[in-house]
Amino acid sequence: MEQGDQEFRSNNPLTERIIGCCIAVHRALGPGLLESAYEQCLCRELEIEGLHFERQVPIRFDYRGTLVECGYRVDLVVCDQVVIELKSVEQFERVHLAQLLTYLKLGEYPMGLLINFNVASLRQGLRRVTLHTNLVIS
Repeated sequence: MEQGDQEFRSNNPLTERIIGCCIAVHRALGPGLLESAYEQCLCRELEIEGLHFERQVPIRFDYRGTLVECGYRVDLVVCDQVVIELKSVEQFERVHLAQLLTYLKLGEYPMGLLINFNVASLRQGLRRVTLHTNLVIS
């Protein structure tokens, strides 16, 4: 592991482990595949790391007394704490961050990772976000 990778991942022990899994997938596959391929491979890495996760978690919410189920799904939720939203796009758009923040809010999750695998270096494709401050950490 390079020193820059270690510094980048040292903010939170759980996200550090998740990011390590993402780095392993990116190093093995590189950019250019579909999100679904990265999702499946990341799930395997999370299993190897011994991290509990759920895949394609439905987002349901109450709107004025009505349960709304529109088919929105979070790509992954790790240890019931960290939402992972996977992308394979040329670059992040504002809507990607807004989507993750909305999932955090509606699902009442404290932290999320926005990960774009379609980059030369995964460090360019990682954003760590917390709901409590609406802060993009990295």
